Amino acid sequence: MASNAEPEPRSLSLGGHVGFDSLPDQLVSKSVTQGFSFNILCVGETGIGKSTLMNTLFNTTFETEEASHHEECVRLRPQTYDLQESNVQLKLTIVDAVGFGDQINKDERQAAGRAARLVSSLSLHVGRGSNSLPECSALPAAPDNDGAVCSYRPIVDYIDAQFENYLQEELKIRRSLFDYHDTRIHVCLYFITPTGHSLKSLDLVTMKKLDSKVNIIPIIAKADTISKSELHKFKIKIMGELVSNGVQIYQFPTDDEAVAEINAVMNAHLPFAVVGSTEEVKVGNKLVRARQYPWGVVQVENENHCDFVKLREMLIRVNMEDLREQTHSRHYELYRRCKLEEMGFQDSDGDSQPFSLQETYEAKRKEFLSELQRKEEEMRQMFVNKVKETELELKEKERELHEKFEHLKRVHQEEKRKVEEKRRELEEETNAFNRRKAAVEALQSQALHATSQQPLRKDKDKKKASGWSSIYSVTIP
Repeated sequence: MASNAEPEPRSLSLGGHVGFDSLPDQLVSKSVTQGFSFNILCVGETGIGKSTLMNTLFNTTFETEEASHHEECVRLRPQTYDLQESNVQLKLTIVDAVGFGDQINKDERQAAGRAARLVSSLSLHVGRGSNSLPECSALPAAPDNDGAVCSYRPIVDYIDAQFENYLQEELKIRRSLFDYHDTRIHVCLYFITPTGHSLKSLDLVTMKKLDSKVNIIPIIAKADTISKSELHKFKIKIMGELVSNGVQIYQFPTDDEAVAEINAVMNAHLPFAVVGSTEEVKVGNKLVRARQYPWGVVQVENENHCDFVKLREMLIRVNMEDLREQTHSRHYELYRRCKLEEMGFQDSDGDSQPFSLQETYEAKRKEFLSELQRKEEEMRQMFVNKVKETELELKEKERELHEKFEHLKRVHQEEKRKVEEKRRELEEETNAFNRRKAAVEALQSQALHATSQQPLRKDKDKKKASGWSSIYSVTIP
């Protein structure tokens, strides 16, 4: 039986110079011409010094607007800048989580504390030396509360949105990844408040939500506010809590011999305690970036004062490319694999047939069409049932309206009959009244006539009496 394994390549010696040893130089030249992109996510409470540290790291002043403590929810504010150092161009994107932590009140802090304690049992075991990614279904889901969710959910959604944009660009038929502006977050600088006690519950929950999506580098901000002894204990406390709660932060790689030693040393200094300042203070005979206090000067680039130099070395000068590579090969690949598995794509194992994109597409298309047909049939049946129900309801309404109409009709007829009776009674009363009125008027007329005749009789009687008296006076002289 013939084996399907490919033969191992043979090693051959060259008889002379060929020239492909210039490939590294070609790659460097192409990369310099193309330029680089680097995206930083800053997560921390308002006023903790995120903008100041960014200005200090890149030795410039970025345009930022003041943030208030009254944000209803966390708002991600990306700003992109074109920087150039020597002949190297860098497209830098700084994403600020505005309003982070402002939504947590006392009750919600207690709820977040309970959530953080439960998170300790959900560890994501992904070693840096392992080539395997965790199962999508194995990703932990810490208990949520409204305040904590409102703080970290917009951040998670933003990171996933950048992954989704890159995935959509990859899946296009006509791709343009060469000049595509990659906005995937390469590193998350998580600013920790220098309390000197322990991590806040919100910090644990948020970092647990983010550790499978982005490279996290914890930073103790404003490290000049606590003493060196307290700072040392605080660092140990933070690392212990991160380990016990299964939070995976970014570890500087030690597989490259050129940087293995310095990275191993720097891993022991995590989290970095930093101080940021863009002000220059004269110390001795030179100007240095520092913070002036009544009791003295804290120099930003003095390693005896803070870890700013260590952070800059590890973040920019040594491991920037590894952060970009880890974002693509680990975090983005995990997101991409989960999304493709949701779409039904799966890799073939050793015993199955080779994976065919066309067959998978056809199978998914048939499945989609059958599902669509089933849903269409369900919708049609639902529509028919709804029509029948509506018809029954309309008939019932029609019957009720008819009964109501008949009832109103009977009531109307009864009212009409009563009105007719009232009208007849009123007419009879009117006629009787008119008769009585006519009789009264006749009597009044008779009385008036009789009254007018009585003075006439009196005048006649007077005339008769005067006539007889005159006659008597003539006959008796």
